[in-house]
Amino acid sequence: MVVNVIAVSYGIAAAAFLLLTLLMVTSWRGRLHGIALAVASGLTAAWAGLVAQQATHGIQLSLFSDVLELARDAAWTIFLLLVLNPYRKSGGTPALQSKLALPGLVALYLLCAVGTVYTRWIARDVDALVYFMFNFVGRVALAVIGMLLVEQLYRSTPPQERWAIKFACLGIGGLFIYDFYLYSDAMLFRSLSSEIWAARGMVNALAVPLIAVSAARNPKWSLDIAVSRRVIFHSAAVFGAALYLLLMAVAGYWLKFFGGSWGAVMQVTFFAAALALLAGIVFSGTVRSRLKVFISKNFYNYNYDYREEWLRFTRTLSTKGPGLGERAIQAIADLVESPTGALWLQNGAGYKMEAQWHMPDAAGSEPAGSAFCQFLEQRQWVVDLGELRDNPEKYDNLALPGWLSGLERAWLVVPLIMHESLLGFVVLSQPRSRIVLDWEVTDLLKIAGNQAASYLAQQQTANALMVARQFESFNRMSTFIVHDLKNLIFQLSLLVANAEKHKNNPEFQKDMMETLDNSVKKMKLLLHKLNSSDSIEGPAPLSLDKLLSQAVALKSQFEPRPTLELADTGLTLLANWGRMERVVGHLIQNAIEACGRDGRVLVRLRRDGANAVIEVVDNGTGMSQEFIRDRLFKPFETTKSAGMGVGVFESREYVQELGGHLEVQSRQGEGTSFIITLPLNGQRAAQQQDEQQEESA
Repeated sequence: MVVNVIAVSYGIAAAAFLLLTLLMVTSWRGRLHGIALAVASGLTAAWAGLVAQQATHGIQLSLFSDVLELARDAAWTIFLLLVLNPYRKSGGTPALQSKLALPGLVALYLLCAVGTVYTRWIARDVDALVYFMFNFVGRVALAVIGMLLVEQLYRSTPPQERWAIKFACLGIGGLFIYDFYLYSDAMLFRSLSSEIWAARGMVNALAVPLIAVSAARNPKWSLDIAVSRRVIFHSAAVFGAALYLLLMAVAGYWLKFFGGSWGAVMQVTFFAAALALLAGIVFSGTVRSRLKVFISKNFYNYNYDYREEWLRFTRTLSTKGPGLGERAIQAIADLVESPTGALWLQNGAGYKMEAQWHMPDAAGSEPAGSAFCQFLEQRQWVVDLGELRDNPEKYDNLALPGWLSGLERAWLVVPLIMHESLLGFVVLSQPRSRIVLDWEVTDLLKIAGNQAASYLAQQQTANALMVARQFESFNRMSTFIVHDLKNLIFQLSLLVANAEKHKNNPEFQKDMMETLDNSVKKMKLLLHKLNSSDSIEGPAPLSLDKLLSQAVALKSQFEPRPTLELADTGLTLLANWGRMERVVGHLIQNAIEACGRDGRVLVRLRRDGANAVIEVVDNGTGMSQEFIRDRLFKPFETTKSAGMGVGVFESREYVQELGGHLEVQSRQGEGTSFIITLPLNGQRAAQQQDEQQEESA
């Protein structure tokens, strides 16, 4: 009964693959991929047909069927390699250049073929270990290779083109996955399972429609595939782990077979030690480094995948984490698998160590005019310290600084060039695996050094700008303080000038005392501002009638004397009394200075809906529209010989801070009007509530 099931199962597989072969032959247009697919399908049909024919006669395995099975696996492997290794349209260089992979693959297939012939024909009574090695372990290794090739094909195909090959990957991958399952089970139980063997034909037949769909979607099999180093690295790691486990399984089987009563114990102990060793190898940075170097040397024409390297380099410099100096060292060191490094940057008249990455013994400084720094700046070479010691003539007998000679395992000095000047340099230690410093490696390090220099220079500029802004903020505050002091000094000077003439006038004495008292309060406020960024007074409701009356009274000693006109009274404003008085006082002072002694200055208060409007009007010289537009509100621009040019600017800033606006109307020779519009107390509170609601939304 089992024989009939095997015959039917493999007969269906033979018919399915024969149909696929006929379809491929009739649609073939002379392309190599079509030939390879037709050959692989034809060999699979022949193998399945032979197994079905032998099953009807009670024969399950034979030399001819085993050889055909190996030929089938080889044909599918060759097809995957052809699809995976197309010639690039741009330069004609194969995407996968291997010096060892193809010979190793051929050697493995030949070894399996020789072993099969040996165990089936030459030495039929060979011992169990040899049979186990060639018929089970070898077949599992071939299945692992097939799965890795399918995985590489899918991962290295651009996402937009995967629709054309995904069903073929499922179908061909299914063939190898089932073989892996079949022979892994045989390795565990030391014999083939009849049930798994019988179902193998049906499972193989299921792959035919999947392969046919991909063949119809992509009859030319001309995918633009470029296998990245990352894919090769992961695949090589998986293959190496699988091969290692296979060898350990063979060794464990040998221990159990020949170990007698201790065989089982020795097998379990050996497997545990082998797994621990494998874990140590997988997590070893040195092993990973050597594997990357091995792949670059034997699988590719160039040492680096420049796209991947540049993305990683830029990502390391740009991501958050340690300081930029440490990240720059790491980004450059990763290019040559160096585990440690240190950074020297220009600081004053020399270069000082600014950052280190796993190099605690890095120290020292180098004068900017030293021969070492001049050599780096002029030649812009990557200095190999070992080569410098062995062949100093190549480097013009350059003498190494003492601090550099004392660094253990120091290997390379990479200059950081910015606009043809030496911004700094990076010292790297010996790599984890040996790397030959050819033109490709040194050129990449130079470019990486230039890119890192631009990042570091940008950071230095940003730090300098931050310091400059701090000084600017301090200077700006000082300018406002000086401006207020100038106004106070002007008022006190006027009192002194009029004191001799009006010292017996009670009204003058009263005004003088008020002016002095007000000046002392303002000076105390200025001293507080110098010690703290906060103001003594916070915003509070204030009476505009009182504020304007006090502001006008403080200017009553000047000529022309300003007059106050209150069209509306009882208006209150939410503001800081001192700052608001300074705004109005500065505008009144400007109006007085713009008029002659016979001029007129009017301060008017009126209400306009929910706003208070303060007007300061004079009939002085006036201003041109060009001056108002380009210079009036620009800080540090003034036409006064002793002015600071910040009064109008500060006034407008505070008015806008209160939610109002400051307008200017002026004509040359006709006078000027400054118009301040501010929301009244209740309206300002409503505005602040609306602004808070908008921010929270």
